[in-house]
Amino acid sequence: MTPLLAAAVFEPGVFSSQPVQTAAIVGALVAAVSATVGVFTVIRGQAFAGEALGDIGTTGGSAAFLAGAGPLWGFLAAGLAAAGVMEAIGVQRARGRDLATGIVLGAALALAALFLYWDTTYHSASGTTVTILFGSAFAIAPSTIPTVIALGCVVVGIISIVYRPLLLSSVSADLAASRGTRVRLVGACYLAGLAIAAALAALTVGTILSTALLIGPAATALRITKRPAFAILTAAVIGTTAMWVGIVLAYDSYYWPPHGHGWPVSFFVVTLILCSYLGSSVATACRMRRTPTS
Repeated sequence: MTPLLAAAVFEPGVFSSQPVQTAAIVGALVAAVSATVGVFTVIRGQAFAGEALGDIGTTGGSAAFLAGAGPLWGFLAAGLAAAGVMEAIGVQRARGRDLATGIVLGAALALAALFLYWDTTYHSASGTTVTILFGSAFAIAPSTIPTVIALGCVVVGIISIVYRPLLLSSVSADLAASRGTRVRLVGACYLAGLAIAAALAALTVGTILSTALLIGPAATALRITKRPAFAILTAAVIGTTAMWVGIVLAYDSYYWPPHGHGWPVSFFVVTLILCSYLGSSVATACRMRRTPTS
């Protein structure tokens, strides 16, 4: 890239900015973790569970603010608690999964409304609501990076341990059970990993948009390839690219008219993920049309 082109694309100081560097590191880590869990979420048809655990993070994030703790710990605590309740109610069948998810989501959102009301009433922190719901990648402290790495390793470790039985039970729970797989235990491990991944995604793009990072790249990758391992790698590349480009665009947007009013990172990230999914859909449709039918 020539200096003139680089100057036209990147605003001054973008690469030397500490918030940008932190956001880029955390964004890449979260994208990789989300891809690892997201591929199985799509295969298992549990996008609703991913959406619910992300939304439930609103309850934990708002409660953490009331307690004076960081939002990540609230996202994590609420997600894991919700995953435990969902498993206890019964998530081994598709109908049971949706029923359990809906019950837990409704109760958690009621608490979230109360906690957000208290946040704005007793702490005069209206900006907290926006941060929790839509994220603030540039506000992530560098000290958070080791925690994100540790949590990411936990998720990758869980998925690695249960990879084969999880894949089999995702395709056919009955077949997995007939082969001696402890389907309920495998499902519980998966839900724990999903809860942690949703918490990390909420840290970067907010609770109500975390599903886009969890599901979007994975769904796009599975349109490109049906091999789970390669799909995870592809989803990680898609998610990381969306995060990095979104961060650069959000930084540049502070210089767009009116100056000093930048656009949120989450908007660009979700838009880029949507475009990648739509692009893969068009490419798949064109490929199918070219394929001769026998």
